[in-house]
Amino acid sequence: MNTIDLSYWDLGFAALLGIALAALFRGMRLGISGSLLVAGARMMIQLTLVGYVLRFLFEEGRPWLVGIMAFVMLAVASREILARQKRKLSGWRSWRLGASTLFVSSFAIAVYGLLVVVRPEPWYAPQYVIPILGMIISNTMNAISLGMDRLTDAIYQNRNVIEQRLALGQSAQEAIGGYAKDCIRSGMTPVINSMATAGIVSLPGMMTGQILAGASPVEAVEYQIVIWFMIAGGCGFGMTVAIKLLKGQLFDERQRLRLERLR
Repeated sequence: MNTIDLSYWDLGFAALLGIALAALFRGMRLGISGSLLVAGARMMIQLTLVGYVLRFLFEEGRPWLVGIMAFVMLAVASREILARQKRKLSGWRSWRLGASTLFVSSFAIAVYGLLVVVRPEPWYAPQYVIPILGMIISNTMNAISLGMDRLTDAIYQNRNVIEQRLALGQSAQEAIGGYAKDCIRSGMTPVINSMATAGIVSLPGMMTGQILAGASPVEAVEYQIVIWFMIAGGCGFGMTVAIKLLKGQLFDERQRLRLERLR
């Protein structure tokens, strides 16, 4: 199966859809036309730059370059987790919590998938490491940021109830256990729904990309199944660890609620 090379004219015709939509929104006075155009321009510039960077990485194939790329992805995702929090931990605590959780969950799952399941030669081959790690980090980032935001908001909104439970002798884990479970459910629900409808309601992005690139649909499906289990593992383990670490930040060694650590 031959792939179709898109020209700059083809990209321009596709961009006309965004321009037409911005014009429609401007006529409706929604106030988001500028944001849509800026987002579209940023998307094109960022993806173009990433394309050239990835081409360089694929051609060089050196492990230290792959490591730098992985570190940049981790740092940006950790910063995004911090930015999405309505109530953040004071100082750099939120960033450190997000970075350590992403590193433990995403990198562990990615290494397991590369060494045990996919087994590329060499194991750090950038054409496998970067896409797999990127998909795991992006989904885990969304799950962790959602779970942390929900938990801090729930604890703040129900602080009087939690204080009463602590006064009655409950531990911190018992006092917020129900809220923590709800946060994990909320964070995992989008992943579970996407897994349940994959192949029926929608074709996942990686599978679609491989098919468009000329890969066998059966082979694309096999890779997508592996990716979905890795994403689920990263999200589930990442959220569980993040919420446990967050609880440790919001309660001291005497089981007292320390909301002053939020800002």
